Amino acid sequence: MLLDFIKMEGAGNDYIYFNLIADNTNEDIIIQNIEKLCDRHFGIGSDGVVFVLKSDISDFKMRMFNSDASEASMCGNAIRCVAKYVYENKYIDKENFSIETLSGAKNISLEVLNKEVINVLVDMGNPEIKSELIPVISNEPTFINKSIYLDGVEYRVTCVSMGNPHAVIFVDNVDNIDIESLGPRFEKNSIFPRRTNTEFVQFLDEKSIKMRVWERGSGETLACGTGACACVVAAVLNDVFKKDQKIKVILKGGTLEITYLSSEKVIMSGPARVCFTGKIEI
Repeated sequence: MLLDFIKMEGAGNDYIYFNLIADNTNEDIIIQNIEKLCDRHFGIGSDGVVFVLKSDISDFKMRMFNSDASEASMCGNAIRCVAKYVYENKYIDKENFSIETLSGAKNISLEVLNKEVINVLVDMGNPEIKSELIPVISNEPTFINKSIYLDGVEYRVTCVSMGNPHAVIFVDNVDNIDIESLGPRFEKNSIFPRRTNTEFVQFLDEKSIKMRVWERGSGETLACGTGACACVVAAVLNDVFKKDQKIKVILKGGTLEITYLSSEKVIMSGPARVCFTGKIEI
């Protein structure tokens, strides 16, 4: 089967996008081949695969899969790319619309210059901080600045869900973290029944942080939109930042701007870019 695809990236978080708006009959076949498609040596290479679909409740629907073929409820960088794709390919002619995800419909606002989308703002909704709903196994109603021990070493962890579970750990220097070792051990820790994404975060100044991320099902990636949101929420919960501040989150692949509003909503703003288009046989 020969399939058309487009590869896009948001702050370095790259995915393979399939337009299934008119016909979604190939979904199952593509899902069976996700690991091959994402392989950076023998496939196209990416952090995962995204389907662009029609929706009964929003203007469009997005399904996102990690490179191990596990499905995620939400992806902040992917949803910006979907928004850019549908606008620039004339599937919609308005700059404010909504995209359905497994974690609910998300409102989108585009910044457009000469008919090109140069920035995408996403209302990511409210964070979830209740332990049982993130989920994280704990006797406490929330998991804010709590201890997790690995080989006798204490890590202070704050857990937040932005549609996906996140474990946020504040460190002195993110560049010194052995993320290849620590990431999988947090991801598969028994207190996370659905596994977890793990963010290591360094404070830079009163309006910026630096972050590295280990994504469940994908490993270390250059960026994570929901992770950037979770980090800012965690910083507010730990009394480092205040609500209504626009915070720059510096990732390995680029920069996102996150605002945790007094209304409890989290607003994410960042770029989306087309890498290339092509055809692949599966």
